[in-house]
Formats: sequence, C-alpha cells, structure tokens
Amino acid sequence: MSSGFDRDNLPSCWQEFNHVNRYWDKHTGLPTAKILPGEYYVTAHNESIVTTLGSCISACIRDPQAGIGGMNHFMLPIKNTNNLLQHADAARYGNFAMEQMINDILRNGGKRENLEIKVFGGGRVMKGVTDIGKRNIEFVKEYINLEGFNLMAEDVGGSYPRKVLYNPKTGKVKMKKLVRQHNSTVETRDSRYFNKITKSKTEGEIELFD
Repeated sequence: MSSGFDRDNLPSCWQEFNHVNRYWDKHTGLPTAKILPGEYYVTAHNESIVTTLGSCISACIRDPQAGIGGMNHFMLPIKNTNNLLQHADAARYGNFAMEQMINDILRNGGKRENLEIKVFGGGRVMKGVTDIGKRNIEFVKEYINLEGFNLMAEDVGGSYPRKVLYNPKTGKVKMKKLVRQHNSTVETRDSRYFNKITKSKTEGEIELFD
C-alpha cells in the first residue's frame, strides 16, 4: 500500500544536501535521509538519517537546544590538509567530515559548547587490508577529546556491520548489528569504496532494533 508521500511532499532540505536520497519511512512515520560513504546530512526538521556501516564511522552530532544536527559517514581517518580537496571529495576523510558537518550546524544556529556526539561503526569487515575500522575509531575518539566535545554514547569495533538510524531533533538512535555470516554486501561495498578512494587523485543511550 502506498504511503501517499513522495519526495515532493518532504520538508525542504538545504541546497547543499539536494543530492542526498530522501524518502518517507512508513515504519517511523518520518521523512528520512539515507547517506552513503563520503556523505553527511544536517537538518533542523523532525526527520531521521540512516546509513549502514562496515569499517566506516558515523558521528551523530547535534545541538539539543537549537534543535539542529546531523550524521556523517567516512571511510578514512585523515587527509593531509596541504592538499586541497573539492567539497564533494573531502567528506570521505574523517577530519573534513567532522569539520564540515560541525560548521554547517554552527552556521545554521547551533553553538559549539552545546554539541553532543554519538559514534558508531569501525567494524573489521574487510579481509586482507589494514584494520581501517580501528584507525577510524582511534581518530574519532582523539578528535572528540582534543576538541573538548561531549561523547554521549558509542558502539564501535567488532567484526560486523551496523545499521544506524538517527533523529537529530530528539537525539534518539536505533542501531541494528548485522551479524549474519553470509551477508557480504557491506564488506563488498566497503572494499570497492576503499579501493576507489585510495587510488583516486585526491587521496547517551543506544536502542537496538530488529
């Protein structure tokens, strides 16, 4: 049965996020933005952001007083800032993904001292390569510590992918561990993405759900 909603019925997003796939989720009853590796999304609406993580990290960041926040999804922990990156390339790296999203939150009314962060991902799901997940976890924790932010919750590491659903307006997170042994979709996606970007020119509480 059709929900009666389509993209034209969704609340408008900021122009820089027009490329992000958004849809009406009949299970949550909310508009939802689905982000992929190298993307992030910020909103002041009552909507959800969803992604599936393997070795990548997602940081869920919000200002609860301003009612604005977002989620990112990055594969590599850091990029030497001596090499300039295009905006579309930068969010694949943790240092840029964090700064870009935080700056968007602050630019739209958030305050740095109010920010709270929850982090997810960093699983060891790719075979035969460096433990990118571990490096991502180390990076994001060091970043949060150095910047003096409040880490409210985390679920990182392990050897399985995760599906994460986040509502920046409420701060609520739902997370599902994808532990089926024969599900190689996320591993294949992460491996392809890792190979692509390394060979390119521009080098609180957690609720589990079924």
